[in-house]
Amino acid sequence: MRIALDAMGGDHGPIEIINGAIQAVEESDLTILLVGQKEMLEPLLAETSSKVRSRLEIIAASEVITMDESPATALRRKKDASIVVATRLVKEGKADALVSAGSTGAQMASSLLGLGRISGIDRPAIATIIPTPYGGKLLLDVGANSEAKPKNLLQFALMGSIYMERVLGIKNPRVGLMNIGEESTKGNELVLGAYGLLQESPINFIGNVEGRDFFNDSVDVIVCDGFVGNIVLKFGEGLVSALYSMVKEELKNSRLAQVGAFMATPALRGMAKRLDYAEYGGAPLLGVNGVSIICHGSSKAKAIKNALQVAHQSVEQKIIKAIQENIPGKDSVRNDD
Repeated sequence: MRIALDAMGGDHGPIEIINGAIQAVEESDLTILLVGQKEMLEPLLAETSSKVRSRLEIIAASEVITMDESPATALRRKKDASIVVATRLVKEGKADALVSAGSTGAQMASSLLGLGRISGIDRPAIATIIPTPYGGKLLLDVGANSEAKPKNLLQFALMGSIYMERVLGIKNPRVGLMNIGEESTKGNELVLGAYGLLQESPINFIGNVEGRDFFNDSVDVIVCDGFVGNIVLKFGEGLVSALYSMVKEELKNSRLAQVGAFMATPALRGMAKRLDYAEYGGAPLLGVNGVSIICHGSSKAKAIKNALQVAHQSVEQKIIKAIQENIPGKDSVRNDD
């Protein structure tokens, strides 16, 4: 399997991106196409073993789209940008999937324009795993669509259910609709309209769920529009970071606490691992006609390695075909149709 990796994207590219690719190759049979500026990438591979190097191929791309650029403008001006070239490799069948930690907007736009939408899908959704005490829960959409219609939430739910079952191995996943209460009569016009559609759908819809349901064992897939989803995602990231800081501060103030923490180190490390987004790799952009995995901008080597494994699993489990077969619609359409 060949995966195109945007080697120039992210806060820590290209060094951490390259290291993640090396780790992925060492642990799997993947071939990684490193897309980026050749003069920057080649020196980073100089000390790589010949066995690993044989499965790391550099694909030249002279330009880079930065985080502060307008995605639409940058895509028009930078035809040889790394994310554009990586997407083109998938479109042309030279790569099976693409992974990037660069501009999310640029990756979304490039995937829509370059790969098109799956037949029957009006809007793609970014689906991300939220670490919880009961394992990861899939939340979508987390930012692709700040506004949505009830039929969009239905499509998100169908795609999320398929992804959770095929890629993450959860049979008949429980799907909940994010709302301000469990009652079917609560919520705004969007969720009230989506509720009825979800009830009639073939998925395992359990009804409305609230924010606190992330931390119990009642639901596997949570559906909302991208405005709500992105706020939930960023709030969760901030909360985990704040809790870590508070624990460290308290430990500094007490010798007894430091001794207790030392004794509990294995348990604390286990908890940290369960809450670490890097363990889950990247977030799939569901609904485009190709596997496109979006990584956190601050991703380091471990997150990139795991994102490549997510891409591997998505292709292996034929996630695009599964969505195509379960979403009614015509032939794939382009974003500009």
